[in-house]
Amino acid sequence: MDKHDFQYCQKIVVLSKDKSKVLLAKRQSEEDYDSTFSFIGGKMQTSDKSIIEGLKREKDEELGINFKINLYKTFSTNVLFQKANGKSMILPHYLAIEEEGEITLNEEYSTYKWIHINELNEFEPKIPNIPETVKQLLRLQQIATKEEFVTI
Repeated sequence: MDKHDFQYCQKIVVLSKDKSKVLLAKRQSEEDYDSTFSFIGGKMQTSDKSIIEGLKREKDEELGINFKINLYKTFSTNVLFQKANGKSMILPHYLAIEEEGEITLNEEYSTYKWIHINELNEFEPKIPNIPETVKQLLRLQQIATKEEFVTI
């Protein structure tokens, strides 16, 4: 394998309007985490003209165009992940806050749930880094200014 063979897969951590819950969606037909709750998001595509455009495309595909979020575009928290097939992924996680609209899941997910942040440690089945990632992004949210968010 080429030492630079990796995927860039941005994730969106969506908090409820009151910032007490986080949106998790249950993956289906997925190689590494089938039937596991995760954040939404996906791989950057060469047709994406910017990271924000790629995040909007993924949000629209996975949650529908009618569900709007306010995305903190300035910083992300990043994870390096080794897939079951041996490939590596860089996963930047972006903070977002629910704005409005109904969620319409695509075929990648079977269901979604809003989980109280204080219940994340006990909630299963989930990707293991979810509680720590939410904790990091909540700290980031404390310094974010309204101007650093974009509605997508």
